[in-house]
Amino acid sequence: MKIMNAGTFTAQREDHTVGNVIRMQLHRDRSVLFAGYKLPHPLEYKIIVKIQTTSQSSPMQAYNLALNDLDKELEHLKRAFEAEISHKQNEYY
Repeated sequence: MKIMNAGTFTAQREDHTVGNVIRMQLHRDRSVLFAGYKLPHPLEYKIIVKIQTTSQSSPMQAYNLALNDLDKELEHLKRAFEAEISHKQNEYY
């Protein structure tokens, strides 16, 4: 059965860690009606992400937006961490 505005994406060499983060990021998007993922088999190192959106967006747009937002958040976290490490190192010298 074909579902409108639904898509399935496969991420190779990923597991529950990345799958859950992507799913949670997709749930932040108001145009996403459903977002879930599964690991097909414990010995297969991939996740399958399923997304359904409203008519205002497409699953591909939602997926790309989620990945871009996660990239920005992780870059911000990295910069904050490096700044804190630099600050702590300066205190010791």
